Amino acid sequence: MIQKTKLLDDLRQKMQKDLDLPLRKGATNLVFGDGNPDSALLFIGEGPGFWEDKKGIPFVGNAGALLNQLLSSINMDRSKVYITNVVHFRPPENRDPTPEELQAFKPYLDGIIGIISPKVVVTLGRFSMAKFLPGVTISRVHGKPSQLNRQGNEIWVIPMYHPAAGLRSSEVKRQLFMDFKKIPEILDRINKEEVVEEKISAEQMKLV
Repeated sequence: MIQKTKLLDDLRQKMQKDLDLPLRKGATNLVFGDGNPDSALLFIGEGPGFWEDKKGIPFVGNAGALLNQLLSSINMDRSKVYITNVVHFRPPENRDPTPEELQAFKPYLDGIIGIISPKVVVTLGRFSMAKFLPGVTISRVHGKPSQLNRQGNEIWVIPMYHPAAGLRSSEVKRQLFMDFKKIPEILDRINKEEVVEEKISAEQMKLV
């Protein structure tokens, strides 16, 4: 964890010094990421809101409170996962990030993903979903895990609605709670596959 923490701190400092990043002018704080760098689970949202901008931490407003409830529903503590966004300064009036803004923050988000090296990525909202699953609609694929190869590593991506959408719609909120049940199922599947791979590797070593 110490190594990952240092790498994340270095990346955060690089972002702070990058004066070319958009959205900086109207923002109070850089909202980098929060949680356990060694987590197998990475949540990626869209962008900071009012409270996130004030505190410099992602998902600390009303949407964050719902995210905490969703995690609790699968007996998972927020401190055990890592959470970030596709843009790290607050867009004015919480508007959608533009393609140019997404592109400007992309190297830093890719850096975070590379350092965390998660086994499962949960995308919250359509902008983070589009990074991994372009050309699909969230209403059709939410809660459906996909296994992707990212830079030589196999990861699972589970697209979900943004918790803010769950605050506006009781049906979306219900679907979020249902979709979250997929997370422990995927983690359990990964753990079982790793046990099998370790047994195979051990047997092969005996033959050498």
